[in-house]
Amino acid sequence: MEITVGISGASGVQYGIRLLEILAEKEIKTHLILTDAAKQIIEIETDFKPSEVEKLATWSYSQKDFSAPIASGSYRTAGMVIAPCSMKTLGAVANGVSDTLLTRAADVCLKEERKLILMTRETPLNLIHLENMLKAKKAGAGILPACPGFYSRPKTLEDLVDIMAGRALDLLGIENDIYQRWE
Repeated sequence: MEITVGISGASGVQYGIRLLEILAEKEIKTHLILTDAAKQIIEIETDFKPSEVEKLATWSYSQKDFSAPIASGSYRTAGMVIAPCSMKTLGAVANGVSDTLLTRAADVCLKEERKLILMTRETPLNLIHLENMLKAKKAGAGILPACPGFYSRPKTLEDLVDIMAGRALDLLGIENDIYQRWE
């Protein structure tokens, strides 16, 4: 199984990093696309360097690398998650703008009817954001706002990140027990 992980330039890069860690633990191969803005946010919000995040993935690509295998629908993956998904990236995906490898890989998932999960990260939302979420959903994407539940009484930032990472894995059909489910 291979999963594409995109990390865009929204706050919350911890979500994408944690997904890479979990997928590596499960020995699932990953294709990573970091946007230039994501690289900046990684340095601001975490103790990671972008090069360290890239090493968590099986393969890592520049957002300008349209020769990457994931740019083609004939290359098979089990799906893609963009975590976090900025409103810029959401707008591009929702409107079929494939001007970076990140948005091209997302477009490939939609056209090939593969799972595409957009972990949107913005608040408050304006009407354009909401309309783009609706467009993306109608096109076949899963919309997963980064809004963790609190019924499990999370104690740490890591607990909150694990809730959302686990929910993304659920939507990709990947078994996990990294968060407490409602009983």
